Amino acid sequence: MAALASLLLRRRRGGRRADFLLRALSTAAAEPALTASAAKTRLRREHDPDRVVSLFEAIDDASLSASSTRHALSLAARRLSRARRFADAEALLSSHIPASPTEPQLAAVLCSYASASLPEKALPAFRSAVPSLPTPVSPLPFNALLSVFLRCRRHRRVPVLFAELSKEFSITPDASSYGILVKAYCMLGKDAKAHEVLDKMRGQGFTPTTSIYTTMIDSMYKQKKIEQAERLWKQMLESGCKPDQAAYNAKIMHYSLHGNTEDVLETIAEMGAAGVKPDTITYNFLMTSYCKDGKIESAKELYNSLGEKGCSANAATYKHMLAQLCAHGDFDGALEIFKESFRSNKVPDFRTMRGLVEGLTKVGRAAEAKNIVAKMKKKFPEQLLSGWIKLERELGLNSDSGDASQAECISEETPAEAGTATLKTLELEDPSADDTECTTEASTNEKMPQGFA
Repeated sequence: MAALASLLLRRRRGGRRADFLLRALSTAAAEPALTASAAKTRLRREHDPDRVVSLFEAIDDASLSASSTRHALSLAARRLSRARRFADAEALLSSHIPASPTEPQLAAVLCSYASASLPEKALPAFRSAVPSLPTPVSPLPFNALLSVFLRCRRHRRVPVLFAELSKEFSITPDASSYGILVKAYCMLGKDAKAHEVLDKMRGQGFTPTTSIYTTMIDSMYKQKKIEQAERLWKQMLESGCKPDQAAYNAKIMHYSLHGNTEDVLETIAEMGAAGVKPDTITYNFLMTSYCKDGKIESAKELYNSLGEKGCSANAATYKHMLAQLCAHGDFDGALEIFKESFRSNKVPDFRTMRGLVEGLTKVGRAAEAKNIVAKMKKKFPEQLLSGWIKLERELGLNSDSGDASQAECISEETPAEAGTATLKTLELEDPSADDTECTTEASTNEKMPQGFA
């Protein structure tokens, strides 16, 4: 294996880093070469950190692009991070920065530091690799690094690094760079600073994009500054920027949480009239509104019709619908949601699943609750199971009580994703599917909640 041979050459210099990677690769020496696509599928289904690293290293280099490298490496780094093996995650990432990287290669690896929750480790990697790039250095790796700090919610660091690194490496920021800076200021609640960035962009000949306007509109709505949000919406239209799905979803999110269902439906109609197709996020917010108004059956009907609308449930859909059905005592419906999320590899987080298991136990359906816990325990490494083991003990599900023959069979064709909390999970929010990629663009769509806030 090429990667194994390379590591053998580096072992004398790499010390513990090389030892870790060799240990992981030793279990996969017989693995046939995998295409990036095949490896991605297997990586999603594998939760043992060492096996994940082995699968990643088995990928045929010829099938790797910067994008597929980013995605596969992010998956491997995320598994190590969730196992609390941060040193190993850093070793994996640093070992994949070539001596003379191209800008796309460096950007791909830097993005993966966000998946490992290691933003501060990305900074020295950037500093050490950038001098070997051809000059002048484009904003691509610069934007990738800033995105890492943004994704890891180190918003205060972004303005400092923006000014410091652009000067140190003579990097000229582009529209995406400014978009990331605007996002950081919005997340810090510094609206005036965000507006200053807009003015600076215009002064340098950049036209603020729909994405940047959406970032600011979303921030205004979240701060309940409705007039400012509507004023920005008007400015966006006057500047020639056309609202996209993310822009409309920002407005729909506000109405779903603080308005009423009629407001949401009117905005969806407005989307259609503008030629913008509602997506899963749009319908998630409509389901939120239905649930808030107590129209659970309407939410269920919408959920069941997603396929007809050309959409599919995302992680937030499963999470919120399961929580709402449990809250309303519809455990049959909640079990169906769980099984669908299980097959889709998008099982809701532990807190949400705990509500289902506790609810089933309280209504005398301990066998089904026990079955769910058993499936979760079977699919994940031991270090990720402390919450499930504790819950099992608290509810008495670790005994032989309950008729297992009465428990509903849950398909095992696809392993469920770990339900531990991530940087992006809040009580009613799961803003992305499990394996969201880092972006070097100032895409507000990535930062918009994926359906439930």
